[in-house]
Amino acid sequence: MNAPTSPLDPGLARLAALLAASAPQDGTFATCIPGLHAVRASNDSAELVHGLHRPALCIVAQGAKTVMLGDESYDYDPSRMLVFSLDLPIAAMIRQASVAAPYLSFRFDFDLERLSELILKAYPDGVPPTRAGRAVYVAQASTEIVDAALRLMALAARPEDAALLAPLVQDEIMLRLLRGPFGARLAQLGRIETHRIGKVVAWIRQHYDQPMRIDDMAELAHMSASSLHGQFKSLTSMSPLQFQKTLRLQEARRLMLATHGCQPGLPARRLPQRLAVQPRIRAPLRHRADARHGAPARCGADGRRRLYPVGIRVGRK
Repeated sequence: MNAPTSPLDPGLARLAALLAASAPQDGTFATCIPGLHAVRASNDSAELVHGLHRPALCIVAQGAKTVMLGDESYDYDPSRMLVFSLDLPIAAMIRQASVAAPYLSFRFDFDLERLSELILKAYPDGVPPTRAGRAVYVAQASTEIVDAALRLMALAARPEDAALLAPLVQDEIMLRLLRGPFGARLAQLGRIETHRIGKVVAWIRQHYDQPMRIDDMAELAHMSASSLHGQFKSLTSMSPLQFQKTLRLQEARRLMLATHGCQPGLPARRLPQRLAVQPRIRAPLRHRADARHGAPARCGADGRRRLYPVGIRVGRK
């Protein structure tokens, strides 16, 4: 039985110290270990930051964060971890961070080929049936998972040892996740239906700015259109068309920030009309109040809650 951690767990404190050393300033820092990143932020945020999150394990060692997928919200802090089992367009907001106690997060991107091999080892008789669920979930961060994350971060400071030992610790983390309470959810990556949905997700990622027909996507996935729609929405909380629209909005925002925010004084390039939409979503008032006053997250045991963003502003060039 894996023992749950508490926010005062000494392992989390040591993990926070290693993350702070690997991320000396605000930002996301890659380490010498493929797929391993240290994330730091010194301020909480009043606005959601949008991006495409790949399959990964995220552990907050210090601070707190909210991730939104469609109209659903997932909160995690030093007592919980967040696991993504599919590429997903998300919006995120750091709820608790300061210069004195910055937000510090461990991110381990899964090697999907290796994970598929470990799924066969963890479930030699096949993955047990599980109720269909989202490709993202919040779970209690066990002492064993935090200890493995701590050892992996320690190896990142010793490249000569990391080359030999890091793959063993990475396997340990993935196996512990697979054998944990939500292991069958993560193992859905190995299911043929999820693999088919993954092919559609990959196509939309690469061709988000092109017209898309659901019948073509169904043919790509070797599924009926209705089955594709149902499976896709079950995993991502949105339809394929909504998924594509979300990626378009994220790219429009990125381009506008690049042309207007990063190089002041230079003439702005006109964005393609079909991408020239810049959503500005402010965090709901309740979240902003929680972030200011350090209030604990108010959500269910699984960290998931329904949430509808407000204050959306849309503009066109």
